[in-house]
Amino acid sequence: MNRQELVQLIRDRKSYLCIGLDTDLQKIPKHLLSHADPMFAFNKAIIDATHDLCVAYKINTAFYECQGIRGWESLQRTIEYIPKNVFTIADAKRGDIGNTSTYYAKTFYETYGFDSVTVAPYMGRDSVEPFLGFSDKFAIVLGLTSNEGSRDFQLQPAGDGLLYENVLRTCASWGTPDNMMFVVGATQADSVANVRKIIPDHFLLVPGVGAQGGSLRDITEKGRNADIGLLVNASRAVIYAGNDERFAEDARAAAQALQAEMATYIQ
Repeated sequence: MNRQELVQLIRDRKSYLCIGLDTDLQKIPKHLLSHADPMFAFNKAIIDATHDLCVAYKINTAFYECQGIRGWESLQRTIEYIPKNVFTIADAKRGDIGNTSTYYAKTFYETYGFDSVTVAPYMGRDSVEPFLGFSDKFAIVLGLTSNEGSRDFQLQPAGDGLLYENVLRTCASWGTPDNMMFVVGATQADSVANVRKIIPDHFLLVPGVGAQGGSLRDITEKGRNADIGLLVNASRAVIYAGNDERFAEDARAAAQALQAEMATYIQ
């Protein structure tokens, strides 16, 4: 999916909701554990209930990798089941020397068919550039995260500003808004206006709304641009909104509430 298609999808659905499929076997409803593939059974029900309300699904690969081959099979079934007109994100946080990054990119873009993959930029340009050489695919670079440890490096002085500011400027020079996005945590809302001064045109993937306490209104007011330019992710607040046989209906209600609020911000 290219940028223009994503922007049009946001306009059509009046939504910039991304739903995180962080599927934990310890948290899904117990009646699903009897299925041959409980993770996929859960994901399928969530997708069926929410695909018309969101514009993206984000699959955090850690929840699948820890299950070994069965987890990778669940991931593959899930990515194949997501409707083709919905943007897909492999939240894998990859980034290594160029040759290795090339194969990471092939893994998620070609083997599994994701539209994008999250990338850690610490190793520099040659670790990120391989993710930028695929048509209609996006590298989503970690910019300013919402975890407590972000203070350890990201918010420390570096050069002519804070480290995260230098990361944004430098990484943005490697790609374009058509092949690069940035992760900016919702609990960092006070810094989002500054982020927008540095990267006015790029999409921001914004985790942390819902269970982590980020404000949808704040992040929208400070982070949107002319194309909206936001993918606001909610994971636990949506997929674990219920834990019985009605879990999918509860997930839909939670997603619908977020989408309805988003619609008020889209003109």
